[in-house]
Amino acid sequence: MAQAAEIGPSNEVASDSSANRTSQAYNDLRGLLLSGHYEPDSRLTESELTTRLGVSRGTLRSVLARLAQEGYVTAEAHRSVRTRSFSVSEALEILETREVLESALAASAASHATDADIAAMTETCERMWECQVPGGRDEYWRLNRRFHEQIREAARHATLSRFVDSLLHPLVMQQYKDVDRAHPRADSVKEHEAILATIATHNPEAAAAAMRHHLSAARRALQLQLAEPTDA
Repeated sequence: MAQAAEIGPSNEVASDSSANRTSQAYNDLRGLLLSGHYEPDSRLTESELTTRLGVSRGTLRSVLARLAQEGYVTAEAHRSVRTRSFSVSEALEILETREVLESALAASAASHATDADIAAMTETCERMWECQVPGGRDEYWRLNRRFHEQIREAARHATLSRFVDSLLHPLVMQQYKDVDRAHPRADSVKEHEAILATIATHNPEAAAAAMRHHLSAARRALQLQLAEPTDA
């Protein structure tokens, strides 16, 4: 009778190492997608990605399968994978849903934020003001994402956070951003500071309203940017 292979410490270490490589590759590629490194509807090639991420093709395929399942990429025939692209109607629906969910997160943050949470958000807002200059747009967007992440961390509401993640709204914003705008939308930092003030005073209702105002203003700006000219 054939003897079953023993599972010892070396096997466990190898398994953990493989899982860590896969997890790191997933996080790295997800970060590249969210940052706009790849244009919407771009084909992703295994040769480029295995070199960039430093993983095997097998590991990469596992990562791409997970990203496709989560909606970050689309898988086509013959293993072709492309970055996501959203129609105008899809984009606006996603942003409308984001308003509802992140307003609830802001309310939860107002109830649960610690002094350390508030200090971190305050620092982020202060750095946003420094980016209100030509050439500061990319750093501002990074800080903007960080501010919203800090609210989610302060909210301590895992279910709402999972729903927000599933919207993929950073991909929408990357696809439809105004590439000709040298600096962020006017009043954007003030809107962030208004949200922060309501969280710092632990006012859930006001926090939800401030977040909804901020995100609806961003959505309306996007609608104006995408509006098709009417027939003369």
